[in-house]
Amino acid sequence: MKKVLAVTGLALLVASQVQAEEFKPAVVYGLGGKFDKSFNESVVNGVARFTKDTGIKVFEFEPTNTPQIEQGLSKMAKRKMNPIIAVGFDEANALEKVAKENPESKFAIIDSVVDQPNVESIVFKEQEGSFLVGALAAMASKSGKVGFVGGMDIGLIRRFECGYEQGAKYINKDITVYQNMTGSTPEAWNNPGKGGELAKSQFDRGADVVFAAAGGTGLGVYQAAADAHKYAIGVDSNQNYLHPGVMLTSMVKSVDVAAYNTFKEVQDGTWKPGVKALGLAENGVSWAYDQYNKDLITADMKAKMEEIQADIVSGKIQVHDYMADNACTY
Repeated sequence: MKKVLAVTGLALLVASQVQAEEFKPAVVYGLGGKFDKSFNESVVNGVARFTKDTGIKVFEFEPTNTPQIEQGLSKMAKRKMNPIIAVGFDEANALEKVAKENPESKFAIIDSVVDQPNVESIVFKEQEGSFLVGALAAMASKSGKVGFVGGMDIGLIRRFECGYEQGAKYINKDITVYQNMTGSTPEAWNNPGKGGELAKSQFDRGADVVFAAAGGTGLGVYQAAADAHKYAIGVDSNQNYLHPGVMLTSMVKSVDVAAYNTFKEVQDGTWKPGVKALGLAENGVSWAYDQYNKDLITADMKAKMEEIQADIVSGKIQVHDYMADNACTY
């Protein structure tokens, strides 16, 4: 009996060691910079929290151009990292190839869908969160004109803009919504100078609130708002702290939580491939209300935001998804 117990104990020890060896979490950040104070940096925060909670190091790779994305994913897979998170829609093509070549590895991608049996695709209902901040922009606007500055001109960013427009017009059907995209290449995510120019143009035309969904480019938008003594709205992470009194709110995507949960689920053995869509009901998107902007939000505005959120979750308000038909019809 002692011999059997000893063998069983040894088997369990070996199994646990193998499991520990296989769990080597890694992340390949998106283009635009790891510390962009927005999308990538939110993932950084999730990684940091995971390491703090578990003591487990997360291996990181920060590509500076498109070819390096595939190189980074492939390198992580060859080093037996598991799971590997790809950050951003622009990593989808590279991930599809690398996932096929490494079927034993577990992957996740944030903001896109890769249909492979070893990939979890985490997407967000950005239109719902954008509807909320659009409604708040309209409530705060005195001119009846608001603006939007997007990063790379793709369907995902059009989804932000369309949701924002719907929210603004839900409050004021006659409001004017200006919109500009920064560019058509990945460089559009990291061009604060251009972001500032586009925001200034919208302010000059009468906008008094501008929402930026543009990664690091948004930093230029926020500075332009500060210079013009107008309001700006942040994106992805809570950016209210950047310019207190200028940042009306931020449309927060819980990409930090998505990254953290992916690592935990693989570690706990509960991870599953497939598509996970996160909206208001799933706490995947939200609007930021904190010490930095609470003085800008009246009690009536806050109550209205809570009412709108409840109506979106219940289905009373239907927010059109631009990516459903590549059109902003509502």
